[in-house]
Amino acid sequence: MSLEHSQLLDEKAEFTWVPQAAEIARTAGAKLREFFDKGVETEYKGDVDIVTIADRTVEAYLRDALLTTFPAHGIYGEEGTRDRLDAKFRWYIDPLDGTTNFAHGFPHFCVSMGLEHRPEGLATEKDGPIVAAVIYDPMRDELFVAERGKGAFLNGKPIHVSPVPVLGEALVATGFPSRKRHDNPNIHFYQEFTLRSHGVRRAGSAALDLAYIACGRMDAYWEFNLNPWDTAAGFLLVEEAGGMVTGFDGTYRRLDSQEILASNQLIHHELLGLFKDMLAGRNLAPLPSPAEYAARRAERAAAAVKAAV
Repeated sequence: MSLEHSQLLDEKAEFTWVPQAAEIARTAGAKLREFFDKGVETEYKGDVDIVTIADRTVEAYLRDALLTTFPAHGIYGEEGTRDRLDAKFRWYIDPLDGTTNFAHGFPHFCVSMGLEHRPEGLATEKDGPIVAAVIYDPMRDELFVAERGKGAFLNGKPIHVSPVPVLGEALVATGFPSRKRHDNPNIHFYQEFTLRSHGVRRAGSAALDLAYIACGRMDAYWEFNLNPWDTAAGFLLVEEAGGMVTGFDGTYRRLDSQEILASNQLIHHELLGLFKDMLAGRNLAPLPSPAEYAARRAERAAAAVKAAV
């Protein structure tokens, strides 16, 4: 481990898994940068999902490095790795979250690694707690890490979700599947969120969307049909940074989820109400005018001043 990188982790010396996992993620990210600079050909897995040699090469590296560093752990990877799934601890790894971006030369992708604790006797269909998270963006050299109960960090500095109090002032993220788009209802949700927020971003990496909520760059994120390797690390980052992750109905999130709603927690109740109305097909509340938005901001500011006196 280099001096620069070790200094970033010194203030978190109580971490159990993060220091070694972070170095593995950095090395994996360096490999992705090399492939990105050279350019890679894409292949198809299924009808429309793409995969590159970078996905497969980096997953093989992650498998070998994790099994060497944590020989008692299991690994569950996007590109097919399934090792020691009966182990007490299991890594969910995505060697390249944002493959479509990567393949098109769009520099927004990451390595994502989340560690689940699966106590003896836990049913196969049940989730164990996520206890460690590492997300590394090699193009920005941004390392997001967390361990349960110990906070979330970006390049060694503590991070927290945003203080945005209402959806109307929020920057929101979502994603769309590369397959079965015609069966996905998300475009209808996208329209409503676009009208009712400061804006919606669709950047193409679920792991980075969740990391951005954790550090306050985004205020909420929703998506359908994600996999454990997409979400495991991001879930813990959001929760350790003070945010919340549920289903659209408010039930506790699942790793292998049909629906995900993550937020800074302050606007979560409002988001759940909007989803409840949209899913029920009810008429939604009318959009406030710009003048009404301004009046509501003024009311909140006045209330905050009054409470501080």
